[in-house]
Amino acid sequence: MADGTTLTFGVVKETYPGERRVALVPDLVPRLTKAGISVCIEAGAGKSAGFLDEVYSSKGAEVLSDRKTGFDRSDVIAQVRGLGANPQEGAADVPLMRKGQVLICQLDPLSEPESCRTLADTGITAFALELLPRITRAQSMDVLSSMATIAGYKAVVMAADMLPRMFPMLMTAAGTVAPARVLIVGVGVAGLQAIATARRLGAVVNAYDIRPAVKEQVESLGAKFVELELETGDAEGKGGYAKAMDEEFYKKQRELMADVAAESEVVITTAAIPGKKAPILITREMVQRMAPASLIIDLAAERGGNCELTRPGETVVEGGVTIVGPLNIASTVPYHASQMYSKNVQTFLLHLVHDGVIHVDPEDEITRETMVSRNGEVVHARVRVLLGIESMSTPEGSTK
Repeated sequence: MADGTTLTFGVVKETYPGERRVALVPDLVPRLTKAGISVCIEAGAGKSAGFLDEVYSSKGAEVLSDRKTGFDRSDVIAQVRGLGANPQEGAADVPLMRKGQVLICQLDPLSEPESCRTLADTGITAFALELLPRITRAQSMDVLSSMATIAGYKAVVMAADMLPRMFPMLMTAAGTVAPARVLIVGVGVAGLQAIATARRLGAVVNAYDIRPAVKEQVESLGAKFVELELETGDAEGKGGYAKAMDEEFYKKQRELMADVAAESEVVITTAAIPGKKAPILITREMVQRMAPASLIIDLAAERGGNCELTRPGETVVEGGVTIVGPLNIASTVPYHASQMYSKNVQTFLLHLVHDGVIHVDPEDEITRETMVSRNGEVVHARVRVLLGIESMSTPEGSTK
């Protein structure tokens, strides 16, 4: 430990362009100090999310004036976006890292595996929170689900703001206003939250997913599940995620979905596959069949988009239909996104800490599946495959 007595947990300001979240909110500081962990935070790290330095101080954290001191003082560093998820600005942090330090953050290791090699070269133990296994005891650490909840909510709010219609049915002296018709494509965490939010606003909601098992969840939220005549028996992968299918499947799916999309004023797509390009579910031809002034919010824009016309980070109009490709959407709700993310980080940290010391146990599924580098090596099996490195014959050491 940096001071020889107490484990120090440090949080630094995010450097990814437009990132407004912070990896720890003030209310969680006392829980860590109670566990014997001292907390330090770079000055201004929480400001964009609405958390001021003086509040951190009042909760027991030490506010540090510069970034280098934060790295120097900390045994564990937490970020929202580490090197792989912040490939340009994140490189400036690499020289500040030291051998034996622990990094907990999002690293996008399946898309940016070389970044894991860079981190390994520093000698740090790096954990990529995107790789958490979908098991019951890891649910409270699941950053992907937390941020997907934010994204699903915000996508509907964006749609309600941009659509030149109101969502609910209204009966007025001036006549009856018909409800908006919304189609949600992909019923994971983001999709379910989008359904719930659209229904609360009064829209008529249809939802589609290649996994028939989610039908009950869709209907429990008051939406109609769209059933297409497709063979979907092999559509669900490990942990309940939708699996990537072959192009013939997606072609048939697009053909069957075209009529449903054409009847919708809002389409929200959420189908993203970690480390891979998002599948095209909405083609140019499907967009051309939609009514003018319709709207597509593509939550898979960061992976290329589910709509053929999506331009990541841009809003385009094709034949009167507006296609929005938002990036880093969770950062647009930074207060609550930071609350949820930091709770995930805190729970993950306390999973590793025993008697005030970090214990790295590769026999533990949560630890093994999230750890990407240790002792100068890339240790995660999937990342090693992407880098063309031979599999490790024995698990990496059990303690730090």
